[in-house]
Amino acid sequence: MDVNVAAKLREAFPDLAPEALEQLAKVIKTKTYEPDTLICKEGAYEDVFYLIVDGEVAITKHFEGTEERLLRLSTGGEFFGEMALIQNEPRAANVRTSKTTTVLEFEREVFEQLMSSSPNLAWSIVRTTFDRLRSNDQTALDDLREAYQTLAQLDKAKLDFIEIAAHELRTPLTVIQGYTNVLQGNPKLKDDPVIEDVLDGITRGTKRLHEIVNGMLDITKIDNELLEVSHVPVLLQSVLTELKREFKDVLEKRNITFHIKQIGEVQYLEGDPSLIHKIFYQLYSNAIKYTPDGGEITTTYWLTEVEGMGETMAIVVQDSGVGIDPKYHTLIFEKFFQIGESKFHSSGKTSFKGGGPGLGLALVKGAVEAHGGMVWVESEGYNEETMPGSAFKVLLPVYALPLDE
Repeated sequence: MDVNVAAKLREAFPDLAPEALEQLAKVIKTKTYEPDTLICKEGAYEDVFYLIVDGEVAITKHFEGTEERLLRLSTGGEFFGEMALIQNEPRAANVRTSKTTTVLEFEREVFEQLMSSSPNLAWSIVRTTFDRLRSNDQTALDDLREAYQTLAQLDKAKLDFIEIAAHELRTPLTVIQGYTNVLQGNPKLKDDPVIEDVLDGITRGTKRLHEIVNGMLDITKIDNELLEVSHVPVLLQSVLTELKREFKDVLEKRNITFHIKQIGEVQYLEGDPSLIHKIFYQLYSNAIKYTPDGGEITTTYWLTEVEGMGETMAIVVQDSGVGIDPKYHTLIFEKFFQIGESKFHSSGKTSFKGGGPGLGLALVKGAVEAHGGMVWVESEGYNEETMPGSAFKVLLPVYALPLDE
C-alpha cells in the first residue's frame, strides 16, 4: 500500500514541528508484514521503533513459570518497541502480526532524534511506556497470585490424600499386628526359629509403618494448624536418655558414639512430652542416617537468653556425618524434600544414607514452632570424604513457674 509517511507522522505525533516531520519522513522506512510474522523477539537486542499504519499486532510475553501470555493487541496509530530503546535492554516481549500489517520503522538514531525534537512528545512516549510496564507488572502479579492459589489447592489436596491414606493404612496395620501377636503367643510356633524370625520381621515392619503413618498424620495437623500442644514441665535429660536407650542397638551395630552434655544448671522445658520426644527422635534418626559407621553424635544443651523469647533452652545435635550443602539448609525442613535421588538411597531408617518419606525434619520444624521455638541447621557443606558434619540447633522455652506452685 502507498503510505503518506508525513501525514501518518502528523497524526501520530501532532506536537512535532512541520520541519521535523518532513525531515523524519525522509529517513523512515515503510514495511508490510504478512500475518503471523514475528517482528520483535523477546530477549533479542534490536534497534528499531515501530509505528503501526494499518493492521494489527499481538504483543505477548513469557512470565516465569507460565506459558506465553497475551498482553495486548495494537492497531493503526499505536507504536511498539520503544521500551527496549529507552532502557537499552533486550526486547521485553514478542510482537507478532495477527493480520497483514504495515508499519513505519525508525532506526535507533532516528528514534532518538524524534525524542529530542519535542519534550512533550518524549514525555508522552515515556508515560505510555511506564503505563505498559505497570500493566505488565500487574499481569505478572495476577499470574503469581493464580499460581499461588493453584499451589495452595494442590497442597491441600496432597494433605487431604495423606490424611485419608494414613487413616486407611491404620486399620490393616492394626489387624496385621494383632494377628502377629496371636501367632507369637502360640506355643507351637515358638520352637520354630524360622517362624519366629518371620514374625519378628513382620513386627518390625508394621512398627515402622505405624511410625510413618503417625508422622503423616502429624504433618497434616501441623499444616492445618490443628496440632495440640500441652504445656507441662518436661525434663530434657530424661527425654534424651530414653532416646539413647531406644537407639542403643543400632548405635552399637554401627559403632556410633553417642554423647549427652549439659552445660551449667538447666530448668525444665515447657511443652508437650510426646512432641518433644518426637522432635529429638527425628533429629537423632536423621543424624544416625547421615553419620558413617564409627562416627559420633553429641547433644549439648544449656540455658540462654534470646531476644523476644526470654530464657530459653538451647540444644545442639552435632554429628560427624556427610554434612549438608548450604543451599539445602532451608529446604530440608519442607515436607517430602529429599537431597539427591531417592533411587540412590539405601533402605532402612537407620542405615547409612537411608531413605525415608521426607517427613521427619518437617515434623521437627512444625513441632518446634508449635512450642514457640526455633530450629535451623548449620553445616559447611556436603562431603563424603572429609565428613564436615551437621549441627541442628533448637531453641525451646523453659518452664516459667516454680514446680512447687
